[in-house]
Amino acid sequence: MERNKQVQIGLIALLAILLAVNLYNGSLNSLFGKSDAKDIREAAVPTEGGTMQGNGNIPGTNVTATGMPTGASDVPQGPTTTIQYDQSDFDYGTIDEGEIVKHTYRFKNTGDIPLVISNCKGSCGCTVPTWPKEPIAPGASGEINVEFNSKGKPGQQHKQVTVTANTTPTETFLVIKGTVRGKEQPVSKGGK
Repeated sequence: MERNKQVQIGLIALLAILLAVNLYNGSLNSLFGKSDAKDIREAAVPTEGGTMQGNGNIPGTNVTATGMPTGASDVPQGPTTTIQYDQSDFDYGTIDEGEIVKHTYRFKNTGDIPLVISNCKGSCGCTVPTWPKEPIAPGASGEINVEFNSKGKPGQQHKQVTVTANTTPTETFLVIKGTVRGKEQPVSKGGK
């Protein structure tokens, strides 16, 4: 019985690695070449009985631990476009701790196919992006709004937003940075 649990844990770990590789397939094309990355995408996954079964090579899908497709991949596959930002770095200067900084990053789809942003993620919970969910036509522009909450963040700050889209490269980065002036420490009572 203990041996079966070890095998199941091993298979789940293998599945997690294969899913991570599948999610970052765009990066693998440059490392391994297209044929090796395709082989990795077609890797087997464990089924309920612990046996291995191919994932059916369904384009644009991932497979859960139960072997079921999860839907569209977070990493776009297929034709790509390009994105150009008016400004990818924003320095807000010096602010007081607790202030909220909002900035709009404007961009243009400089490619030949619609631009689809599948995800934007801040480097921490204090940096929250919002982005257009609808495709941006070739030649059209859009905006990504980023809000930085400086509460509890005194000192130099350099936060990054990772934009995942059907672009080359798949990930682009926006930076919001500056200095947060910390609140003064309360004076201790009793003269010590």
